[in-house]
Amino acid sequence: MILRKPGAAATGAAEGVTRGAIALGTAALAAASLAAASLAAPAPLAAQTPEQRYADWARPDFRPQEYQYRRGRVIDRLAASGGGLLLTPSSDGITRGGTFRQLEDFWYLTGLEVPGSMLVLDAGRRRSLLFMPARDPRFDSPGRPNDFPGRPLLEDYQLRSIAGIDEYRDIAELDAFLRGRLAEGTALRVNAGSTGPVPRPAVPLIGTMDATSALIHRLRSDHPGAEILNAFEVIARMRMVKTPAEIRRMRGAADATIAAIRAAAGRIRPGVDERTLQGEFERTCRTFGAQSIPFTPIVKSGPNSLWPWRILAAHYNRRNRALRPGELVILDVGCEIDGYISDIGRTFPVSGAFTDVQREKLLVSTRATEAVIAAVRPGVTLRELTRVAYDAIPDHEEPHMQTAAFFGHHIGLSAGDPALIDEPLAPGMVFTVEPWYYNHEIGVSVFVEEVVLVTEDGAEVLTAALPKTPEGLEGMVR
Repeated sequence: MILRKPGAAATGAAEGVTRGAIALGTAALAAASLAAASLAAPAPLAAQTPEQRYADWARPDFRPQEYQYRRGRVIDRLAASGGGLLLTPSSDGITRGGTFRQLEDFWYLTGLEVPGSMLVLDAGRRRSLLFMPARDPRFDSPGRPNDFPGRPLLEDYQLRSIAGIDEYRDIAELDAFLRGRLAEGTALRVNAGSTGPVPRPAVPLIGTMDATSALIHRLRSDHPGAEILNAFEVIARMRMVKTPAEIRRMRGAADATIAAIRAAAGRIRPGVDERTLQGEFERTCRTFGAQSIPFTPIVKSGPNSLWPWRILAAHYNRRNRALRPGELVILDVGCEIDGYISDIGRTFPVSGAFTDVQREKLLVSTRATEAVIAAVRPGVTLRELTRVAYDAIPDHEEPHMQTAAFFGHHIGLSAGDPALIDEPLAPGMVFTVEPWYYNHEIGVSVFVEEVVLVTEDGAEVLTAALPKTPEGLEGMVR
């Protein structure tokens, strides 16, 4: 038994309470101090995205020597046709919902995806100059610096080495440079997009100007006395003839498009809508390596097939139509791989078999196509091929052949590469052959489009692996 003094228990209890209160007070004080410290201390910084240089993201599609060769040839042609400074603008780099794509002439002559820049080819001094921003504005954001690490351009010497251009300057120096050269009597050259004098574009009341129109407008405004000449023919003669490296990419784009058309044709049946076929086509293009779709796939059936794509595209839901038995559906489509595109067209029977009338009209188109391809050879002009096509079309069917200057168009970096209709064909040229047939009287429209490469002794059809006979097209649907 433990003996206690009287009152010892009460005294011990009181001491315990006191010690507990002190402990609780200390803990509370520590917590309060911690809270105060946390309020006073700055929040930890978010992880900083590391800076990545241009070459970490992109490389030119071809070796620097290819672009140097192109620029040298253009300078030669400029010097032979009056000299001057050729101004070639880049894209502004502003996203409009799609992946950045450089303007074609700038891309063709530099291989670079830099925004807000100007390539200047000086024919008199035989030099290339690239005026570009000191930094890429798309990689800077004061509000989110940890997510936007910045990207130097002008002082990026690795970028300079892969571009191979003679001289690099800040875009802010361009105006002073032009004023100095204009004072020497130097002419300015721009690719106006077609032959003839350089136009005087007006600023639209609604909408925006394209890059070329904006450049021309600004040059005329800032330098009213300047001589501004059209370089369209110089650029067209260069871009019309593809190098072996360009042709390899166009073969790849054609092969991807053929595979995608086959995939879409396998989905054709009554009840399927046009957008489903479009989706299958685009999906297959991507699986074959297409970075982009060069133009919205044209898929039109029944009454829609009688309307040109531009009219259909004016309406949000006009490419949503469900296919019906006995109708035709047209695919006018392309893939883009490494900047180069294909543009191919075929007509399919929704029910798996053409009617006699549909078959007859399809043969009007295919026979004209075959006649044109058989006449392709170096030295022939597109205007002469037009006459060949009309000779192959029955007289009573000619009113239904709705085409422009000739039955096709040059392709390469776009579905409308610059071309000259009276320029003799040369090996390396690539263009489409597409005699459209629209007959509103009987409600039948048919279309076959092939991609043709001019060779030393004739033509190679890059799309020959895709059937175009009535039986072959029926088999693709079945």
